[in-house]
Amino acid sequence: MALSIKTEEADQLARELARLTGETMTEAVTKSLRERLVRERMTHEGDMPSRVKALTAGFQSRYDTRPVSETEWDRACSDPLVDPTYDTQGLGRGEGQS
Repeated sequence: MALSIKTEEADQLARELARLTGETMTEAVTKSLRERLVRERMTHEGDMPSRVKALTAGFQSRYDTRPVSETEWDRACSDPLVDPTYDTQGLGRGEGQS
């Protein structure tokens, strides 16, 4: 089997990818083509709304999707160097200490 690379850019890209991954040029090109083919097939198969809905459902099952209170937001976003009322875990000074 033969694949002829006709441009300098394609040759340079294949060589750089092979060098970075430690693969042969044949392995690097084959893997790249396989990955691109998977992505292209995904864009042409099935309808996008159902795929997005399925993806969203997967995220919702793995993450806490309840609304965040203003206090929780402030704690999560606080920087103890800027706002000394919160420690590095986002707890107010004196909270969580027993």
